[in-house]
Amino acid sequence: MKFTLSWLKDHLDTTASVDEIAEALTDLGLEVEGIENPLATLEKFTLGKVKHAEQHPDADRLRVCIVETDEGDKQIVCGAPNAREGITVVIAKPGDYVPGIDVTLSVGKIRGVESHGMMASERELELSDEHTGIIELPSGEVGESFADWLAKNQPEKVDPVIEIAITPNRPDALGVRGIARDLAARGLGTLKPMKEAHVEGTFPCPINVTIDEDTREHGCEVFMGRLIRGVKNGPSPEWLQQRLKAIGLRPISALVDVTNFFTYDMNRPLHVFDADKIRGNLRVHRTKGGETLVGLDEKEYTFPEGAVVISDDEEIESIAGIMGGLRTGCTEETTNVFLEAAVWDPIQIAKTGRALKINSDARYRNERGIDPAFNAPGLELATQMILELCGGEPSEVVQAGAVPDTDRAYKLDTDRVQSLVGMDIPAEEQRRTLEALGFRLEGDMAHVPSWRPDVQGEADLVEEVARVASLTKLVGKPLARLHVGVPKPVLTPMQKRENMARRTVAALGYNEAVTYSFIDKASAELFGGGSDATMLENPISSEMSHMRPDLLPGLLQAAARNQARGFMDLALFEVGPAFDGGEPEDSQLQIGGLLVGATAPRDPYGSRRPVDIYDAKADAEAVLSAIGAPARQMIQRNAPAWWHPGRSGQISLGPKNVLATFGELHPKVLERMGVKGPAVAFTIWPERVPFPKAKGATRPALTASDLQPVERDFAFVVDADVEALTLVNAAQGADKKLIESVRVFDEFHGPKAEAQMGAGKKSLAITVRLQPSDKTLTDAEIEAVSQKIVDKVAKATSGVLRG
Repeated sequence: MKFTLSWLKDHLDTTASVDEIAEALTDLGLEVEGIENPLATLEKFTLGKVKHAEQHPDADRLRVCIVETDEGDKQIVCGAPNAREGITVVIAKPGDYVPGIDVTLSVGKIRGVESHGMMASERELELSDEHTGIIELPSGEVGESFADWLAKNQPEKVDPVIEIAITPNRPDALGVRGIARDLAARGLGTLKPMKEAHVEGTFPCPINVTIDEDTREHGCEVFMGRLIRGVKNGPSPEWLQQRLKAIGLRPISALVDVTNFFTYDMNRPLHVFDADKIRGNLRVHRTKGGETLVGLDEKEYTFPEGAVVISDDEEIESIAGIMGGLRTGCTEETTNVFLEAAVWDPIQIAKTGRALKINSDARYRNERGIDPAFNAPGLELATQMILELCGGEPSEVVQAGAVPDTDRAYKLDTDRVQSLVGMDIPAEEQRRTLEALGFRLEGDMAHVPSWRPDVQGEADLVEEVARVASLTKLVGKPLARLHVGVPKPVLTPMQKRENMARRTVAALGYNEAVTYSFIDKASAELFGGGSDATMLENPISSEMSHMRPDLLPGLLQAAARNQARGFMDLALFEVGPAFDGGEPEDSQLQIGGLLVGATAPRDPYGSRRPVDIYDAKADAEAVLSAIGAPARQMIQRNAPAWWHPGRSGQISLGPKNVLATFGELHPKVLERMGVKGPAVAFTIWPERVPFPKAKGATRPALTASDLQPVERDFAFVVDADVEALTLVNAAQGADKKLIESVRVFDEFHGPKAEAQMGAGKKSLAITVRLQPSDKTLTDAEIEAVSQKIVDKVAKATSGVLRG
């Protein structure tokens, strides 16, 4: 939205400078995007007087002038035909930048004669396109600033142009009147009274207007117009042309320029039809689809079904609220004009504009909403201006539909400014602010003006008061503590656990990935999901149709993309939710890790090997330890179907509370996901790890024994299918108080083992560490514990000591 300072002063009586106005507008929420101030570029140029002028000795069209300046007499060579003695001119000195020719002057020689500067033309100073001669001023003193002289004598040539950004909720600021109203409420001047007009029609309008029934609702609420006959269309007056040019509009003709003027002046889009080209009456209706119209921009548009248009008795003549048609457009030959003003449905205007890909000033304003109460006054004011500029005789006004009732009121609670915004504004000042913005107050009820469709509640009243008072006056204050003393931790225990897990996995060498919570149905079914309960109603794409049942699908997809780009060895992890259903309670936090390829880069030391189940198991146990899982855990085989059935396991507390799953992924899953193995992974459910019973931050006392520990080795012959963990757990349970640890240090199996121990047999060797706490163990006590270990293992595995 552009406007000039003089245009603003048509509505606002103010002495504020351009900088003060710009600062206030930005503070009011109407952000200033740019200021074009000609005075800034002209401030270095001064006035001079030609004391003597003579013919250049070596050029017929050049004259050598002696010019009196504020720095003394200067010799200037000039080629203008009007350069002569006695005239007052504008001087550009060496070192000055001349914008019209994009040159910084310096002392130079022209045909052998030295010239100290130049005498400028209007085009060289970007004041107009005039360049037939240099500027001649009727008055002015030598040395006077040219910018100051223009401001006093020809202010329209140095009128600053301000451009502001308008948010969609402020259509009232799309007119200069609305901007002036905001500034007046801020205190930067006084809003001038609204112009009024009432033009009596002298004859019935021969063109009638109607709105189809299906268009009255969500299409066109009111359509008004009148015929003005006997007009003389031609160029608009200089003041109107200058105003339109200043904001970047091209003057066309008086009739069209009047409509453009009201579009920017009062945010009141209008349209003029050449009445002689209208066949019959005008009708507002919806299109059936496929109709065409050549617009004023000379482009042909094909309408979709349901667009709102204006037709005469034969064909469509205008795209309602967006653009007129070329056939009924006004030209210099127009003598009878039909002036139209209507209130259109903003959503309908936006839909039609997008469908036809038209961006016009009328669409920009109508789709944001205009003041419906100003429909008739705007028509009267535009009629008055047309009569003043073009003459003619107006008809009576014809109308279809009714002006919509936008009257609404909200209670003004002056105390809510403090609670909602945190500003202390006196009640009387709040009331004055709203009245200055056009609100009508009746007791505590504030009636919203028709030009403010954005005000829809009591909180909006508070916003208006605070906006005008300036939010820059807000003083930052720390929030008061709810409770006295040391504040409680910000993070919950689970959030702390999540952060610890994330740091631990990263420290193990994994790279964190953040994948979508949505995956395709086929991938979800591979990991036990893909049901209707997790299906999205409106997915982004077919590849994001279901909530993920596990973190591994996203990690495998990331691995496949990396392998496709040549990165074969990967260590990825993610911390996030997985979903069993569509309800909030059906989500659970997971920690997922994926290892693909080899453990290390190639080197001459043989440290590179394929990743295996034990890498995943070790990493899972490290994470569980870091987040506080109990040290004694069970390892079970019952992993889900997407894990390798013989190379995977579950870490659990008891048979039902599964804390983690680890192992190799099933080869068919890797093939379906496009990942080249080997690939091992782990999934941890941190919410299943019990929190410690002690709530305090105090650590338990360190229990360290000063007695010598004892280690004993046992080798058992067991069946080949006996798991080492079964044997270890049995030995551990022989004396839970005395046995500190049990670990496997050897396994002897295969043909040689069976040759020595029998078919289907193997040997497992364990080390048992005994740690006494009150006295040194005797040989008898050690033998007693050893016998308990042998008995427990024999009972659990049917194993015997190896001879």
